[in-house]
Amino acid sequence: MRYYLIAGEKSGDVHAGKLMQALQTCDQTVVARGIGGGHMQRAGVQLLVHYKQLTFMGFNITKLFKTLRTYLTHCKQDILIFQPDAVILVDYAGFNFRIAKFAKAHHLKVFYYIPPKVWAWHTQRINTLKAYVDWIYTILPFEKAFYQKHNVTNVTYVGHPSLEDIATYQQTIPMPRLDDAVSTASIALLPGSRPQEVKKILPTMLAIVNKLPTCQFVVGAVSELPVDLYQAAKDTPGVEVVYDRTYHILSHASVAVVASGTATLEAACLKVPQIVVYKTDPLTYWIAKHVLKVKYIAIVNILADKAIVPELIQHAYTAKQLLHTLEHILQHPDTREKQLSHYAHILNTLDKYNTSMRTAKHIVNYLQQRINLVE
Repeated sequence: MRYYLIAGEKSGDVHAGKLMQALQTCDQTVVARGIGGGHMQRAGVQLLVHYKQLTFMGFNITKLFKTLRTYLTHCKQDILIFQPDAVILVDYAGFNFRIAKFAKAHHLKVFYYIPPKVWAWHTQRINTLKAYVDWIYTILPFEKAFYQKHNVTNVTYVGHPSLEDIATYQQTIPMPRLDDAVSTASIALLPGSRPQEVKKILPTMLAIVNKLPTCQFVVGAVSELPVDLYQAAKDTPGVEVVYDRTYHILSHASVAVVASGTATLEAACLKVPQIVVYKTDPLTYWIAKHVLKVKYIAIVNILADKAIVPELIQHAYTAKQLLHTLEHILQHPDTREKQLSHYAHILNTLDKYNTSMRTAKHIVNYLQQRINLVE
């Protein structure tokens, strides 16, 4: 069968690549095309465009919308030419919602893997999912109940793909963390995977380096982003920049400073105490503050429904406050152990295995059943 996959960011590309590999196992006739990155391409997806061409520096709204509109038009045209049996959307809500509506209007089957967090904000978007998506694959355990509460029943909880990836990583390349008895602590600095995140978040991380001269600092960098984003880190004594090896960095870390996102759950899975940080432009923060329906932004805190890891957001994210919070974790083993204990509890609520294969099997079976009904 023919599949059209769309992932607009690095994490989506990683998960879509894994899903593509699983689809090839379930369906020997796979032909795939779409928007994504290197992971999807290596898995056999022919790319219309690399997602990095949809990534922007600066805050030029006019240019942003003009470029996205152009790629949206190209994508729609490409879908019509390719005529897929299924359109598989991976995260990237703003773009993918428009594609879902378009695909459904052309009588194509639409699947959403890693749907937008409608439980956190813009709850009304659930109506779009209900109208234009044939099946939704959620990755957090409470999401299915949320959808069902809103009369959306075409939902399957498949587990979190990052945990599946980490389990595979730990089986193949076990990387012990530095022993607590070692005087030099390793601090992982993960400033995010989007240009604007790195631009806003990394400088404050680097500002504390000279205050902790006995620590080793490692910045988790993303090779698809402009190299100049990390130049300040490369120029800072005591800092190492490592590209595309988040699990390796976390596995060696004593503590992590993590931009809010999937990496917070990855740090928990790898048993690394952490501080979650985030900073954006004032307008975006103001909007988010007024529309968010959750008390926390870190996935681990949301899952626990309490602050098990500290969050330093926007005005609270200063070098002074970051240093104070980091020193507290480094100097108080009981704080570290309390975080790890909470990690164990929330991870027990998550399904860690076979996420990609479970999703692929469901998609293939769904399509085959529809084909059999037609025949």
